Amino acid sequence: MGILKKLFKGTVAVSAVGTGLLLYDVQRKRVYTDQKFSDALRHYLTVNSLAFIGYVFQRKLETATKNVAKVQEEFLLKQLQENADTEYGKLYNFAAIKTAEDFIRAHPLTRYPHYKPYVDRMMSGEKMVLTKDTPVVFAVTSGTSGTASIIPMVKKQREVFFLEGISVLYRCMVDAFPDSSYLNKDFKIFYNPVWRMSESGIKVGPNSATPSESKGLLHIYSTPEPAFEILSEPEALYVHLLFALRDRHIGMIEANFASLVFNAFKTLEHRVSDLVADIRNGTLNPNLALPADVRARLEALLSPDPDRAAEIQRAMEGGIEGAGKRLWPDLHVVLCTDTGTFTLYGQKLRDTFLKDVPLYSPIYGASEGLLGINIWPTSLPSMYLLHPCAQFFELIPVAHSEEDQPETLRLGQARLGEMYEVVITNPSCVYRYRFGDVVKVVGFHHECPIIEFMYRQGQFLNVRGEKTSESVFYDCLTSTVENWDSVRLVDYCCAESIVVEDTDAKKYKSRLPCYHIFLEVEGAEGAMSVSNAQKKMLDDALGTKSYPYSSFRQKGSIGEMQVHIVQPGTFRQLRDFMIQNTPASSNQYKVPRVLKRKEAVQFMFEKVV
Repeated sequence: MGILKKLFKGTVAVSAVGTGLLLYDVQRKRVYTDQKFSDALRHYLTVNSLAFIGYVFQRKLETATKNVAKVQEEFLLKQLQENADTEYGKLYNFAAIKTAEDFIRAHPLTRYPHYKPYVDRMMSGEKMVLTKDTPVVFAVTSGTSGTASIIPMVKKQREVFFLEGISVLYRCMVDAFPDSSYLNKDFKIFYNPVWRMSESGIKVGPNSATPSESKGLLHIYSTPEPAFEILSEPEALYVHLLFALRDRHIGMIEANFASLVFNAFKTLEHRVSDLVADIRNGTLNPNLALPADVRARLEALLSPDPDRAAEIQRAMEGGIEGAGKRLWPDLHVVLCTDTGTFTLYGQKLRDTFLKDVPLYSPIYGASEGLLGINIWPTSLPSMYLLHPCAQFFELIPVAHSEEDQPETLRLGQARLGEMYEVVITNPSCVYRYRFGDVVKVVGFHHECPIIEFMYRQGQFLNVRGEKTSESVFYDCLTSTVENWDSVRLVDYCCAESIVVEDTDAKKYKSRLPCYHIFLEVEGAEGAMSVSNAQKKMLDDALGTKSYPYSSFRQKGSIGEMQVHIVQPGTFRQLRDFMIQNTPASSNQYKVPRVLKRKEAVQFMFEKVV
């Protein structure tokens, strides 16, 4: 955040010319009558500096999209030149590469195993291996669907994410939702991970935003700083909710993923009586397992507020539909990813807790860095502009994804309506890297593709070579469950029968290879209201959507889909199980739509009704 501090200082110096106007605008946008003016000014300078930086980089992005081929090649060649003297740069003769075509001819397409030996050496302390820069963190991918990867993240890539991504999305948000420029606190749901250290003394953990990496911004959030020292998520979430609920002026809710926001509201729903009691009495629930010093500092910030407690009680008595706006009348927007595996959570939030509150899915990113940005906050479904200044992109038509070294297309060669596997080269020292995302081109902004995220490779079902993608299955599932009387889908995941064979769930093993589907539903009678005939509807629906699946079913090569209804709360428990048993942190966790670990499959069978 060093660059952020410098930019803030510059903005303050410029703003001194118009001190009178500045003070007037701060006063106009204040929402807390008891807030010190110095605190309001600090908040004002933070958000307005961010909006100003966003304006600058928004203009840069607009220019870049008009000459994508040139911008992309310049981005690539600069990186190759900077790393030409590394061991890796010498191996592939970066110094001799003069064009993007030279690079594509000289360097093969890669996957993570190609980099692992180099990363291991970097973690042990070797320099000038993949990059001339020393990593600021070794970023661990979530690993919820398989084996985690470790990606060295350099300072330059962090700055790209903030300047080219975060600041621009903030500017887009303020333009689309002007009330978000007021000085309301932000209910930010994120957690500090348990870091480990490499032999070289560099942090190893998630690359997502954490409180420890965001200290310059913590004052704009409703959660006080001591709460970020709580490493147990259930306790930390309770405290997040407590302080957010105390503040009726919350203007924004923010989290990496829609699932985090949904989980927060479900926790509120289940613990509302405890939270209301704490707000009424100015206490902190004694059953929370908190470090004594953290508890003492948090309790010092609390005071009885029976009026606010009564407001919360009334708001929740009105039911879950529209609860967010009743709890926080000033709530302007919710920022969270609602695409891919989070589509279900985004829709449920729009239909229930956050009805009539805009959800903005701003960033398409990964542990490897910024990939795209949503510059259309009010458009649905959410779509992203592949950012020509953040990665060097190549695209593989999905029909050729099974090839080891298929020919690739450049950004400007993408075709409307086609689906592609994304390949990236970036400052964090991966080159022509196939990290597994599949996207669909849905439009163009000048010369630059606009995409919808479709699925992750590996997150599909494939027991006989049929390759049923996550997006196809999700469409079948949601359209089928809509026709089940008195039942609503809460969550789902799947497993292939070959993984089931390795578990102790003997009664669920099948003669033919097949799909096992785990569904959590809610309704008048829950699981008991889902009949075998309704379950079969899902198998039939997939047959109409997928010719390969239908063909294998007709030939008897794939058995009928096995649909299992699980106990209420199972997917919240799966989240805890996966965080404890994979490298995924609370900020990173994504529901693994296709379970690859036999331990996770065993866990789900133990929850079957």
